[in-house]
Amino acid sequence: MNYALKASALALTLSLATTASPAWADFWSDAGAKFKGVTLHGVTESTPPSNYIRNVLAPEFEKKTGIKVDIETTSWDQMYDKAIKDMEAKTGIYDMVYIEQDIIYSYLARNFLVDITKTLKDQPDLKAPTYDDANFTSFADYFKDSSGDLFGVPMEAFLKAYLYRKDLFDDPKIKEAFKKETGKDLKPATTHAEYTEIAEFFTKYGKDNGMELWGTTAQAHTGHPASWYEFFESIAPTFGVYNWGIDAKNNYAATVEHGGAMNGDKAKAALKYWLHLRDIAPPESTQSTWTETATTFAAGRVAQGLIYGENAAWIASDPAQSKVVGQVGFALPPLEPGVLDDAKAGKGYIGYYDGGAFGVPVTSKNKEASLLFLEFIGQNEVQPDWAIAAPRITNTATFDDPKVKEMDTKLGGFYTMLKDDGKLFAGAPPYPFHAQVREATAPIFYDILTGKIGPDEGLDQMAAKAEEELTSLGYRK
Repeated sequence: MNYALKASALALTLSLATTASPAWADFWSDAGAKFKGVTLHGVTESTPPSNYIRNVLAPEFEKKTGIKVDIETTSWDQMYDKAIKDMEAKTGIYDMVYIEQDIIYSYLARNFLVDITKTLKDQPDLKAPTYDDANFTSFADYFKDSSGDLFGVPMEAFLKAYLYRKDLFDDPKIKEAFKKETGKDLKPATTHAEYTEIAEFFTKYGKDNGMELWGTTAQAHTGHPASWYEFFESIAPTFGVYNWGIDAKNNYAATVEHGGAMNGDKAKAALKYWLHLRDIAPPESTQSTWTETATTFAAGRVAQGLIYGENAAWIASDPAQSKVVGQVGFALPPLEPGVLDDAKAGKGYIGYYDGGAFGVPVTSKNKEASLLFLEFIGQNEVQPDWAIAAPRITNTATFDDPKVKEMDTKLGGFYTMLKDDGKLFAGAPPYPFHAQVREATAPIFYDILTGKIGPDEGLDQMAAKAEEELTSLGYRK
């Protein structure tokens, strides 16, 4: 039994034990009585947090309410395609959809989602005594409209952090070799120059010693949006290029010519830095998405890399899936001078605060029953074991749970980083045109990755294409 399944089984046992509270048990059984026989259908990406919902929380909810929940877990692109097509066609196939943080603004602009705050206020009989959106971390703010109403219950939130191999960084022989070659002590990088030097060293060290070891990961798939996101959400901000280089306050300018930064000097330096890392990363990097970079790290093939936090726990602690258990360190991404100061002052950010929520489409045929399920997964009571099974924390109380604190120690302070430094990271910019601009510019980006066009010329074309798309959509006047 792997770690996630063990955690799931433990969570189910503990969850059953907590049903001793009559008020909690009575609310769920009473509220669910009129929906018995109903089956809710949800669609989400196949990730550790989503699988926990399907395997643990959905069955427990059914036991308490009599409402069945069918959670479909699929690939990232299929999830989006199925959810959006269902909501556009108003077919009502899905009662719940996963909303990634970066797409919420498009959904709100198209009135796809039920206003959770308003509905629970208008129908107080639906409001569970153990549910309160004040319990959520600030990540919930990304799922609110301009009035502060909530449209999605957060179910995962994590940072894209800098992971490094402590066993390699602490190895006396390797430390000596690094010192001899660079004249410096081997330690986690704080700047891009340091990161590059470490990456080059380990790639050469692996080659010289006949090891399947490289210096860095690279989420550089040549035909998947994961590479586009790696650059704009994880790499560019560390060079001081925020919000994709689009200035919303300046007529949504993207080109330097019009006051944007998508093709500015910082963006071009960031892209060349990242392309170099791609070139000294494992050969699978040109076909790697967020999933493959995690498996590459877990296989012990790299010394360091930027990895989505949803994978951090199993990489660091599950021997059934990872060869580097107990050997993983966590740090903030390497930065250019001034970026950290920008983040602390609220003028920028150092990386991506990723995650998602479950929302109810307005086309759902079972809105009330669906809202009960969203309240159920949003309770403080179900969070600790969920956080252990998958490194996601959406409720502030979860940080102080003894089991979570114990896991935090095993993970080398990963949850502490989320709590203390989460404010330095940010979600995607609040653009309702998110998908349109990404799709318009991605083909050019892929041409850069395959060498059909140079990075400088490519970014010039991308910035111009972004402005063309924004003009067509009516944002640029």
